[in-house]
Amino acid sequence: MNGFIEWWNSTIGTVLSPQMSVFFISMIPIIEERGGLILAGPLFLDIPIWEGVFWCVLGNIIPVPFILFGIKKLLHWMSEHHLSRAAEWIENKAHKNKPKIDKYGMFGLTLFVGIPLPGTGAWTGTLVASLFDMDVKKASVSILIGIFLAAVIMTSLSYGIGSLFA
Repeated sequence: MNGFIEWWNSTIGTVLSPQMSVFFISMIPIIEERGGLILAGPLFLDIPIWEGVFWCVLGNIIPVPFILFGIKKLLHWMSEHHLSRAAEWIENKAHKNKPKIDKYGMFGLTLFVGIPLPGTGAWTGTLVASLFDMDVKKASVSILIGIFLAAVIMTSLSYGIGSLFA
């Protein structure tokens, strides 16, 4: 991930404001808020902590409703337009992660989104919630709490634990 962040910062980041770089990188699947907070932190852009958190959280939240309400239609369209392998890969990713979420219900979804491990995050959590017809309101709340949990964890790692209390 750091290689991608370095590339972004030296290419795309040169034409965007630091805040917009952090915002847009937080919207990218897999990279998400975790990468945005690394970019915002003192190793790269050194954006003030609360400003970095704001742009990362906002960037990570924006794709959620589009995924919740549009992923099934997109996958169906992909299947009909010679992109069935990609659609199948996305569906398999959801199926692979469903047992982790099912074990603890909505609390499991919150942890899945919030604990920054490879293959977890808002994109995958929202994908699972949508494909398996979880209650939209409960899933949305779980995902939002997970995004905030990830922000706390990644801010403490990117900026240092003491900076959370400064």
